[in-house]
Parts: sequence; structure tokens; C-alpha cells
Amino acid sequence: MYATTTPRHFTQGADMAGAAGAPGLPGDRMARIAARRAFVELKQTYLLALSEASDDEAGWLRNQVRSAEQPVDLWLLRAPVFAVLSGTDPDRRRRRQMLRRGLDSMFMDIQPPSSFVSL
Repeated sequence: MYATTTPRHFTQGADMAGAAGAPGLPGDRMARIAARRAFVELKQTYLLALSEASDDEAGWLRNQVRSAEQPVDLWLLRAPVFAVLSGTDPDRRRRRQMLRRGLDSMFMDIQPPSSFVSL
């Protein structure tokens, strides 16, 4: 077989960014930290929204939220969480609104544009 060599990268910083375990540029690191913080905050919002629900209603969901590793994992849990928080109770309504705000902060481009403005 033919011996293959890796191609050279002639862009600035490519030698460091391509290395395994390299930290990357400071802006990249700060963006990763900000994304991780936003994910952790959304996870806490989910857990706070489910905190008053009974264990038979929300025990499985709490476990799934704690096990989530990516923001998309939380996105996929939104429907069952909203189902647990359904009802006309003012506290449940407040928790649904809190969860919607958290989802909007993480997934702002998912919702269609609206003519309503928040106060």
C-alpha cells in the first residue's frame, strides 16, 4: 500500500488548533464556557420547573434531565415536561412560563417570528 502523509495546514493557528487536546483560541474557549453555562442554567430551569411535581409524575423526567449531556437532549424532553406542568394552577403556569423563557434563551432561532413583544 501507499504511505499517506497528513496535509499541511497553511492557516494561522492551524498547527495548534488541530493538535489533540489543544486549547484553541481564547475566544473559542470563552464561547465554549458560555455555551456550557447556558446549558447548565437550562438544566437547572428544567429541574426547578419539575421540583413541585410528584415523583410518580416527574421522577423519570428528573432523571432524564440530570442525565442530559447536550442541549438537544433537553429540547427533546420539553413536551413531556410541559405535559406534567399542564393545568390552570397559577404555580404551574408560572413554571411553564419560566421553562419557555429558558428554552427561548437557548433555542432562540427555533420559534417563528411573532408580532408580540415581551414587557
